[in-house]
Amino acid sequence: MDNNSSTQFFSFEVSMDKKVQDILEKVFQALSEKGYNPVNQIVGYIMSGDPTYITSHMGARSLIMKVERDELVEVVLKKYIEVNNWSNGE
Repeated sequence: MDNNSSTQFFSFEVSMDKKVQDILEKVFQALSEKGYNPVNQIVGYIMSGDPTYITSHMGARSLIMKVERDELVEVVLKKYIEVNNWSNGE
C-alpha cells in the first residue's frame, strides 16, 4: 500500500525555463529582423510593461505577453549565473 501521507513535490521549472527561452529567442529574432535593438526593446518592455516595445512581427508581441515579466527576468538571470559559473545556492 502506498504512503499517501507524504507531500509530493513536482517542479515545472525546467519546462517553464525552456518555454521562456524559446519565446525570448523568437522575440529577439523578430526584433532583429525589423531592425530594432532587441536588448533595448526587451529591457524597455520588462521595465515598463508596455507591449508596444515589442514588434508584432512574427507574433512576437503576443508571444512575450504569454509570460510574466518577472519570469523573463528570472530565466535571463539564471542563464547569466549558469554561463558565468556562479553558484546560485542550490
